[in-house]
Amino acid sequence: MAWTLDARIPLQVTADAAALAAALAAGPRAAVLAEAPPPALPAGAVALASFDSTVAHAAACACCAGRPPAAAALDRLFQARVRNQCPWFDRVVALAETPEARAQVEASLREDAVTAARFRAA
Repeated sequence: MAWTLDARIPLQVTADAAALAAALAAGPRAAVLAEAPPPALPAGAVALASFDSTVAHAAACACCAGRPPAAAALDRLFQARVRNQCPWFDRVVALAETPEARAQVEASLREDAVTAARFRAA
């Protein structure tokens, strides 16, 4: 019997506010990742970070070092969690209402080494 342990934080992507609310109600405490402008902190969420999926930055710019804005927003959530700057959360629910936002979140999980080390698709 093989044992595996994946301690990365699960990240679930939702397409609209109703799916977000259902996902938050269905499980343990969660943080929310949302495309800018961010909504108010939804019921059931303990933290919120947003990203702009339309901003094109030059490679290795000073604000994000060439990383996707979704990856930088996930960094902010992770840092707030480990520094006890927000209540502990066991998962992240992303509100990606546009195809661009969904693609950026998926690309961050797939291509950004830091994000892939901390988070996994749920």
